[in-house]
Amino acid sequence: MAWHTRQPRGSMHFWLLVLLIPGTIILLLVDSWSDYQVVSRLTREVYDTALLEPAKVLETSIEFNSDGTLRIDPPFYAQVMLESKAGNRKYFRVEEIYPPVPKLGGISALGLENKTLLGMEGLPKPDALPQKEGVPVYYNGMYRNDEVRMVGLWRDLHYDGGHRQILVLVGESLSLRLATQQEAWRQGLFRDARMLIVAVLLVWFSVEWALQPLGRLRREIRAREVENLMPLEIDEVPREIVPLVTAVNHHIGLYRQVLDKEAQFLADASHQLRTPLAIMLTQAQYARREPDILQVRESLDAIVRQLGQTSRLTEQLLSLAHASGKIAAPQGKVDLNALARDIVLQYLPLAREKNQDLGWADSSESPATVLILGSEAELHEAIANLVHNAINHAGTASSITVSAGVEGGRAWVSVRDNGVGLDRSLRDSVFARFNRGSATDRGEGSGLGLAIALAYAERNRGTIELRDGDASSDGGCGLCAILWLPLWQA
Repeated sequence: MAWHTRQPRGSMHFWLLVLLIPGTIILLLVDSWSDYQVVSRLTREVYDTALLEPAKVLETSIEFNSDGTLRIDPPFYAQVMLESKAGNRKYFRVEEIYPPVPKLGGISALGLENKTLLGMEGLPKPDALPQKEGVPVYYNGMYRNDEVRMVGLWRDLHYDGGHRQILVLVGESLSLRLATQQEAWRQGLFRDARMLIVAVLLVWFSVEWALQPLGRLRREIRAREVENLMPLEIDEVPREIVPLVTAVNHHIGLYRQVLDKEAQFLADASHQLRTPLAIMLTQAQYARREPDILQVRESLDAIVRQLGQTSRLTEQLLSLAHASGKIAAPQGKVDLNALARDIVLQYLPLAREKNQDLGWADSSESPATVLILGSEAELHEAIANLVHNAINHAGTASSITVSAGVEGGRAWVSVRDNGVGLDRSLRDSVFARFNRGSATDRGEGSGLGLAIALAYAERNRGTIELRDGDASSDGGCGLCAILWLPLWQA
């Protein structure tokens, strides 16, 4: 058996890693981005909560004086919370909205007039104030070229019939919280990089371990002899690969059957050709030594007859090889009636040489044309072999009748005779190559006619059936060969 291989474009290890590693990287990137979003949200919430505390303290530190004016008396811890540190600058402002407006909720703080009570001038204000007093609003802005995070809240104050409105603003630079986010991002990247390295190593070793049985199987196949067509062992391969190895074993079994059939065919063909060649060699040597010209002529006539039989055998061997091939012939609409009648006319001279009555019988119940879909050349060969087989084996002075018709939704062509017939126990075996039926009545054939006819019938989705033929003169019955084919479907 010749193993035809092609150079792989890459090892299975490589392609598995190509598929697995990018997927792992994508998952880690998605996970890292999700972690970054979570860290950013948590950082923002923590810093915003810390930013709100001094704003609440300032809000609660505003009180009315006895004369109705406002004063701010923040506690000491509020001053500590509002102190700027390295990388974290704090800004605050408390202002009175004057004159008061009927409703502060939802309006922009940018156009309101105010009076500074405490803190720094020019801090950015929110575009829209909260709907309720005491509710914080967070926003980003710029103050003195510093990007800041701000929180703002407003309150309505009432005292002795008086109405005051205040706005508290507290902010801090974004430097510290951005640095915190970046550090968390870097730590996440380092963690994911370590995980990626570990994942790649695990994938590599897992693939290497999982493919070890396949590697052993590959080495076993490469080390095999060409003639070794034994099935591959499936005990040590992974369960996922068992169906593949089973399919390979099935293919090996089919290939072994094909090789066995070819070897048997070559052996039988060699044996069949060797006998007539040996006979012709003997006859030629006898003719060369014979001084009588009449005896020489008889030897040459025998050689000519033997050459004719050998030529027929060679043609049948070629037909059988073609019928056993996989290349399908072009198919079309074929009229079995017309085809069978032409074959009868073709074989009339041969039948007359043997004093046989070869004829065509029209069936009254069958249509004038019997149409099927098939290869006309192959069906011609199949029917011709059935007719030739009947001429060879029916015997002298026998009658051979060919007819065609339709039955049970199928088309048929029958070749029946009233000759010596064939025992029913042998009717299945005569389709084998070089099988001539009984040992006492082999006829002049090579034992290939029925094998060729069946092979061509099966290539056209048909089959051949052997039945009892017409009654013979000795009280027995001849043989009837029926070719069955599917009808043409318009």
